[in-house]
Amino acid sequence: MITNNVLLGLNTSELHRLILEEGEFPYRSSQLAEWLYRHGARTFDDMSSLPAILLARLAQKYKIGRSKIAAMKQSRDGSIKLLLEMSDGTKIETVGLPYADRFSCCLSTQVGCPTGCIFCASGQDGLIRNLEPGEIVEQVLTVNEMVESGVIHVSSHKSRIDHVVFMGTGEPLLNYESTIKAVRLMNSEMRIGARNITVSTIGIVPGILKLAKEKLQITLAVSLHAPNDKLRKRLIPGMTRWSINEIMDASSDYIQQTGRRVTFEYCMLDKINDGVAEARELAKILRSMNCHLNLIRYNPVSNLPFRISARTREKIFREILNSAGIQVTQRLQRGVDIDAACGQLRQ
Repeated sequence: MITNNVLLGLNTSELHRLILEEGEFPYRSSQLAEWLYRHGARTFDDMSSLPAILLARLAQKYKIGRSKIAAMKQSRDGSIKLLLEMSDGTKIETVGLPYADRFSCCLSTQVGCPTGCIFCASGQDGLIRNLEPGEIVEQVLTVNEMVESGVIHVSSHKSRIDHVVFMGTGEPLLNYESTIKAVRLMNSEMRIGARNITVSTIGIVPGILKLAKEKLQITLAVSLHAPNDKLRKRLIPGMTRWSINEIMDASSDYIQQTGRRVTFEYCMLDKINDGVAEARELAKILRSMNCHLNLIRYNPVSNLPFRISARTREKIFREILNSAGIQVTQRLQRGVDIDAACGQLRQ
């Protein structure tokens, strides 16, 4: 469906119908898709392989849908943070994360966030609106554009995004249709492998169950952050509708439907959720599941009172989970110096 006469965000069949309505040969839709999603064209004049008369008609009826780059920062570790201004003046942040073996992009799905995690910057101003599919995929195009044009230099041998994580501002499963359409566009048109795409959720049970039925080979990451409902309600007051048991049941259904392992995310907060008791409780919940646990060091947010867990507490916590047979990793901290790390993004 064409929203506000914007082309970016249309899939192959929608572009095919549009081209046929213009009286053009069907293969022109593939060319148009290539310019939108592989080359990241900003203007119709960029689309040099399409006939001038077609481009003139398209320019009269449609907008490509690219946003302004309002600000840009690069971390000492090579991470890139972009502030993008949407057509309505709202702003979002997206992050490019170059590694030795891959180049990831952390995507926002909403302007603001409704979940209210008290340790995270993203939800401090609440939810403004959902992003359209084109506004999501454009984040990848813009990071690619900055690197390929030489505006930003990265040490990775990868010059284009080949991994994406839906872990920026917003709750992806509360913007379900746009998120799924963006996933499909990245996979089919931008040629990012499904297994290189991770969709994160705070634990929206109906969304997890719906996603399971899609049977996509993407990774589901569930942000848990607590081993019991009492503590979780304290840390995530905006998402108290579903219990941890319900989230675990939905995650198990996802595993069964897709054959994919689920990742659980756990942000460690000093002397709040990082003790021996919490580790044992978490191990009890996870030990029977086909899952992976990703421990996240707290990334400081100005005006919030939380502290980073002590290394000794992290070590004991991890050892308890490892001894229960749970695969545990510690997420690398990236972009902390430019407020681009997990929990630091804002609108």
